[in-house]
Amino acid sequence: MTRQPDPDDRSRLPTVLIALAALAAVAYFGWRYYQDRQAPAPVEPPAAAAPAPAAPPALAEPAPPAIQHPVEPPAAEAIAPPAPLPALADADPYVSDHLAALLGRPNALRFLQLDGFVKRAVATVDNLGRSHAPVLMWPVTPTPGRFASVKAADGATETIAPDNSARYTPFVQFAESVDTGRAVALYRRLYPLFQQAYEELGFPGRYFNDRLVQVLDQLIATPVPAAPPAVALVQVKGEVPSTRPWVRYEYADPKLEALSAGQKILLRMGPDHQRRLQAKLADVRGRLARR
Repeated sequence: MTRQPDPDDRSRLPTVLIALAALAAVAYFGWRYYQDRQAPAPVEPPAAAAPAPAAPPALAEPAPPAIQHPVEPPAAEAIAPPAPLPALADADPYVSDHLAALLGRPNALRFLQLDGFVKRAVATVDNLGRSHAPVLMWPVTPTPGRFASVKAADGATETIAPDNSARYTPFVQFAESVDTGRAVALYRRLYPLFQQAYEELGFPGRYFNDRLVQVLDQLIATPVPAAPPAVALVQVKGEVPSTRPWVRYEYADPKLEALSAGQKILLRMGPDHQRRLQAKLADVRGRLARR
């Protein structure tokens, strides 16, 4: 587990995520010109004019990658085009209302960070596939309680406590209760906002839904441990004592510690919760991509 501001706050997986649009290809062209001189006198044939050096062709911008998983609008939109989406900067009330309609307002307020939800979701999806997923950008609220570990009888080995997974039960039940079809339809409806947020995050010309499917595949493929993973408390040198040691645990197995932030979060939730969330993610993935 890579150290982060508070691993307990990273215990949520985004529930709804969707896609649409196409990318344009980039071309380039080069040019050159020739200059002829006239002969100064009719006595001798005019000397052939030396052509001006050809100008180097303009450097081509790298073509954006082809879209792998294009987003299709909901079927209803093919019949009656929906009202225009608000600008991304003004989208919070619009997105919040639609999430409340999908999840129920009490659940939306309890489990989600609704301010800047689109930008939070886009940043977190991208970060879940990397080594670090900053808590401040998560689109979900922190899980109550603290990370718990237990030491073996010999006192040398320390593992994730079996009852640590109980903290995640409310969120797992909430995730399973979400209507996947309606969630994906909402994602498709809002997809231009997700795409804009992704490009503004620093990925112009990239397709957010492709990144989403890539991260979903990674999470779904995370192996389920046969036993609670061993962990180790990272020692911090210095005179100031640590008041929150539970945030300094890492996986003892280098292979587990080398997993992405999203995969390590799944491992923290316990094998039963991991399987249940992976099943939900597989359902979402199947509705977002054709292959």
